[in-house]
Parts: sequence; structure tokens; C-alpha cells
Amino acid sequence: MKFRASPPLKPSHWQTSVPAATSCHALQGNHHADVAIVGGGFVGLWTALTIRELEPDCRVAIIEQHLCGSGASGRNGGFAMSWWPKIGTLRALCGDHEARFLGQQSEKAILDLGEFCARHGIDAHFTQKGWLWTATSPAHIDTWDGTLAACAALGAEPFQRLSGEEVRRRTGSPSHLAGVFEASNATVQPYALVQGIRRVALDTGVTIFENSHIHRIEPGAPVRLITDGGTLDADRVVLATNAWSASIPELARLIVPVNSSIVITQPLGDRLEKIGWTGGESITDSQLMVDYYRTTRDGRIAFGKGTGAMSFGDAIGKVFSEDAATAAQTRDDLFVTFPMLSRTCLDSAWSGPIDRTFDSVPVFGHLRGQPNICYGIGWSGNGVGPSRLGGYILASMALRRDDEWSRSSLIGRRAKTFPPEPFRYVGGSIVRNAVRRTEMAEMQGRRPRSLDNLLAGLAPAGLEDKN
Repeated sequence: MKFRASPPLKPSHWQTSVPAATSCHALQGNHHADVAIVGGGFVGLWTALTIRELEPDCRVAIIEQHLCGSGASGRNGGFAMSWWPKIGTLRALCGDHEARFLGQQSEKAILDLGEFCARHGIDAHFTQKGWLWTATSPAHIDTWDGTLAACAALGAEPFQRLSGEEVRRRTGSPSHLAGVFEASNATVQPYALVQGIRRVALDTGVTIFENSHIHRIEPGAPVRLITDGGTLDADRVVLATNAWSASIPELARLIVPVNSSIVITQPLGDRLEKIGWTGGESITDSQLMVDYYRTTRDGRIAFGKGTGAMSFGDAIGKVFSEDAATAAQTRDDLFVTFPMLSRTCLDSAWSGPIDRTFDSVPVFGHLRGQPNICYGIGWSGNGVGPSRLGGYILASMALRRDDEWSRSSLIGRRAKTFPPEPFRYVGGSIVRNAVRRTEMAEMQGRRPRSLDNLLAGLAPAGLEDKN
């Protein structure tokens, strides 16, 4: 099994605004671990910590091709969200009992994250002020009704309905027509959080090798991971490679890496108070090419857009690092949403890869014929909070435990797959353009073309389940 080398992505604002941590040594020579984890983002780090909590004597090693958090974990919007917006999909996949469990546990994971940061002195800017799910076109009003009904059927009420007037007052944006509020959600400085989790992992005895690109994995007992500098033999291996999993043939069709771009303003000072967005809520609209935005501790607006831009094949290249076209789309949406801002207020922009599954729920499993190699991929733009649950699932899989996590219906599920190349890229681009035209028409109050509506219906599911 070979891995394609990937150049470092352009650092995000989150990465450049905190002191650089001293990097861990690259893998040199021959080493052995009970469990090796490939990937040093949220999923890999939480898995390592969970394994050490469950079995303190287990020798755990993480191998990261660049620095921990240099992938999607250090360049996302910093939304710590629950799985309640996907509860309809979870009910279909897992049944009511487990769906309710996953919804509750994903909500608890946000609270636990704040407590983890406080306990370990991690200044990750954890701010639990809730999340607004809004409609910015008439076509999107009440698209959350099915989700709220699914929650009610499980005896859960995580959402509060708000009037359009209330949403506009709380956001300071005239674009919002209606919305619901989920109080449990939080925002973080994602790269500061990664660095904090990494420090705790090192303190608890996890070995981390950074700047160590794995160019080949040799299955067996043990599994051998080979880098330019050495080898790591491991009894069990966890693949926490997210969008980079597209280079693994067996996993490539489970996900499609898509672009999400973020622009961030300079500190706005009292302008945020004048706008009226002072409550610290994170905000997401109801487009499939979703707009998501939040404020920062120093008074900036970080505004992101899931543009859906793709690259051909498995390369994680410039479109997922610094992409002018998708940054321009994101800037345009920022100034439509907050027309009172001047275009001179912008500071920087960056892009990142999302490992999108067809239903936007992650997939866990073992490689065929390799019971000692497991994976958990497909976080679909919502990994900051649910990655904690992913760490529980993957730790139980790697340790071969029999518990509520190892029995999860998300393990080994029959997920809908994407077509192989070149059909994935060509077809995906056609569908993406249709989605863009459809949503542009809806935002302008026009009826989308029938063909665009038809093609847009072929797109993967979004961040939330919508009617």
C-alpha cells in the first residue's frame, strides 16, 4: 500500500497566530509500537489519548507527514458542533436507540472539550455560546423541520425556534429570514486546540513522529510502516488520514475531498457592536455550499464557504491550500451577509480539504483481510466535536474491546460510494456547477432551472439534514 507525498498546505490564520511548537523528531531507525496511528489531527490525537486512558501500558505512536494539525484540523472554522443536525440520517443508519445515544454523546463531547481545556490549561479560546442555523433565502425557511421532528421523536429538544426578527437582531445581518438555535455548540481556535491535545498526548506517554511521510505500508503481523528515515512495526494500525485517505485505493471511493475556503477580517473593534453580533454565536446558513461564520476572541469575523471545488484524482494540492477562485466566492458571500463592512477590512484567506462522504457521516472499518488495520474517515466538515467520539470508536476497534463504541453501527456500514476517476471529477464538477446555479437562483428569489434542480439532487448530503 503506497501513499502519495503531499506538500505542506499554506498556513492558516489559526496557525500563524499562535507560537510555533517545537516539532517532534522524525522517524529514524527501526521502532515498534503496540498501536500506530497514521495522522496527527484531531482524530489521531483523540484516538491515541483514549487508548492510553483505557490501557496505560499500551505503546502508542503517531506518525504525521508534516506537523500535527497541519491538515484540516488546523485550518477549519473552529465550530464544535453536535450530531443533532444529522439525526435523521443517524436514525436511518443506526436505529432510534443508537441515534439518540450518538446525539447525546456528541453534545456531551462539546462540554467535555471545554472541561478538557480547563483541566490541562489549554488556551484554545473555547467559547460555548451556541449555534444559529439560519435561512438566507425563502427556499430555505423551515428546511430544519424534519430534523426537529426527528429529535422530538427521540425525546430530544436541542433546538429552539427563532423568529426572523430575532435572528437578524442576534447576527446583525439583514440576510437572515428565519432560524433555529442550538445552545450546546461552541467555537475554538482549532490549531491552538490541536497543539494543546498534542502536548497532553506527549505528557501521557504517546510517541509522536512528525515530518515523517509514510511512503509504504506493508500489511502483516506486525504491520510495517516505512518512511524515508526508518520503519515502525506495529501490532495494530489506525488510519486517521481523512482527506488524504483518497490515496488509498480501498478507501478512495468512500470519500471525495472538496474545498472549503475561509476569509478572516482584521480586528473590527466596536464595529461588531455596531453590527449587533455580540453574543458569540456561530452561524451556518442552509445552502448546500454552506456559508459558516463566527467571531474570534480578538474581534474578527472568520467567514467560510464550502465551495465543493475538487481536484482530479487523489492529490491534495493548491485548491485545498490557497485557491483564488473559491476565496473570491467566500469574500463575496461575506459582503452580501454583512454589507456594512468595507472590503478593506480583510486580513487573510486560506482553503482546506473536507473528506466528504455521500451522507456526510463518517465511515469506520477494517481494511479487507487486515483485521489489524482500521480506519475512521469522512468527517464531512464536522470533525472538531465528533472527532472525540471517533477517538472512542477507533480506540475500541484497535484494542479489540467489546463495548458500546466497538459495536457502533457506523463500523462496517454499507456507505454509498463515489464513482472512480475520471467520472468522479467530471461528474462532480457538473453537479457542483448545477448546485451553484440553483442556490444562486434561490438566493436571488428566482426559480432554478429544472435541469439544474435535477443535477443538484445528485450531490452528496450537506452539513445538516434538510427537508
